[in-house]
Amino acid sequence: MDVNVQVMLFEFIGGIGIFLLGIKYMGEGLQKSAGDRLRDILDKTTSNPFMGVLAGIIVTILIQSSSGTTVLTVGLVNAGFMTLRQSIGVIMGANIGTTVTAFIIGFDLGAYSLPIIGVGAFLLFFFKNTKLTNIGLTVFGFGSLFYGLELMSSGLKPLRDVQMFHDLTVSMSQNPILGVVIGTVFTILVQSSSATIGILQSLMIEGAIELKAALPVLFGDNIGTTITAVLAAIGTSVAAKRAALTHVIFNVMGAVIVIIFIGFYTTLMQNIQAALELNPAMTIAFSHGIFNVINTLIQLPFIGLLALLVTKIIPGKDTVVEFKPQHLDPIFIQQSPSVALDQAKAEIVRMGEYATKGLEETSSFLNTNSTKHEEMALQLEGALNNLDREITSYLVELSGTNFSETERLKHSTLINSVRDIERIGDHFENIAELINYKISNKVDITEQGMIDLNEMFDLTIITVREAIKALDQMDREAALSVVQKENEIDNMERTYRKKHIIRLNEGVCTGAAGIVFADIISNLERIGDHAVNIADEVLGEKN
Repeated sequence: MDVNVQVMLFEFIGGIGIFLLGIKYMGEGLQKSAGDRLRDILDKTTSNPFMGVLAGIIVTILIQSSSGTTVLTVGLVNAGFMTLRQSIGVIMGANIGTTVTAFIIGFDLGAYSLPIIGVGAFLLFFFKNTKLTNIGLTVFGFGSLFYGLELMSSGLKPLRDVQMFHDLTVSMSQNPILGVVIGTVFTILVQSSSATIGILQSLMIEGAIELKAALPVLFGDNIGTTITAVLAAIGTSVAAKRAALTHVIFNVMGAVIVIIFIGFYTTLMQNIQAALELNPAMTIAFSHGIFNVINTLIQLPFIGLLALLVTKIIPGKDTVVEFKPQHLDPIFIQQSPSVALDQAKAEIVRMGEYATKGLEETSSFLNTNSTKHEEMALQLEGALNNLDREITSYLVELSGTNFSETERLKHSTLINSVRDIERIGDHFENIAELINYKISNKVDITEQGMIDLNEMFDLTIITVREAIKALDQMDREAALSVVQKENEIDNMERTYRKKHIIRLNEGVCTGAAGIVFADIISNLERIGDHAVNIADEVLGEKN
């Protein structure tokens, strides 16, 4: 019996491992084939709740993970790309999209799993074409999915003869809440609703569990899958936390509604199984799919109410980084180029404020090692990249209009300033990466080194802030002050570099710490250069 238990455990654990790997590779292959379109699908197709549901379904099918879609959605809400109301539709759609995996499993391809893996591996290893290797990754994952399921089924086969397991399934049939709890806990542990469903399908195939006992586990699995979004929302904006809570409420409400009508739902599924002559695995897939579609149809009209509820539960003003431009109205490009220039300038000043804030967050990250400052800095850098694209294309469109000489100079100033502000973002991102390196490699910068870095950081932040003020108000005094401060930054960099070499020679500072220190002050000095470029534009000097 010991050997049987060992074989059973090994096959089950190995099977679930290969199954999860299959889902991961299949999702990765599909995701790479789709490229960066996933974010665009979510960003551009969420104009109304129905389109949001559709976008959620498509993206979840592509990445093979409702949790993945929800995490992506939480990120987009956090980044200001999507409102809370838009995100609710996507989350509902993600729940429907995740049922596709169960339907795939419903097609009994276990016997062909090994040749499918072979074809996938062949495409993956013998071709250099990215398109083919992505297809190979998808096919390899697809085959692994079925092979993992075969192993799981084989491992779970003896369970139907184990009295204790038989008693447990009877208990789940009589007490659906127990099944819901088991489904929830297991999904939280393996972080994949598809894995729980795969196990249920394996048990059904082997006749170890009846539909009546399997359904509550299925509904619990829908609750358990929300944990990933909850974890992703820790330390994010208020809006992102609300999106994660929406996922929890939506799934819990769905489970509660269906548990109340569990008798009716079980009969319905048994009738569908008989009418369509479904195999056990496909019966679970249909049960999961129909449940999620019904749940979405019931709750879709109440999106506004759901948004209001989570706003009440998680109060507070949201400090979201708004990725999208707020001032660029295309109507002014033809009607009034001078107003359009002012719009672009207002947007660039806002971009400059983001750059200053990003520098402050990077400085806080250096001093506290707190990842929330790093995340904020990286979000701001992402916003700078997006605003750079939007403002530049707006200004390029504007360049076709008839400008006066003054407007032409202003247009040129703005185009150059956008590039400089975006580069400031690149440099503080570099610094954040250096700080990350310092933390992960336990690199210690000396006390004097930290004092020097903070002094240079403070001066750089003041200089950037003043450069943006000079641009905003076309203030020559502020611009001249920037030029003077940039000279101070250059002198500081030279002085601190010499002091740092002395520390290295004296053995006070390690080589690794020296590299981090030198690279940080180098990036700060380059930020000063970009600030002075903006000031030079204001002063009318051409570099």
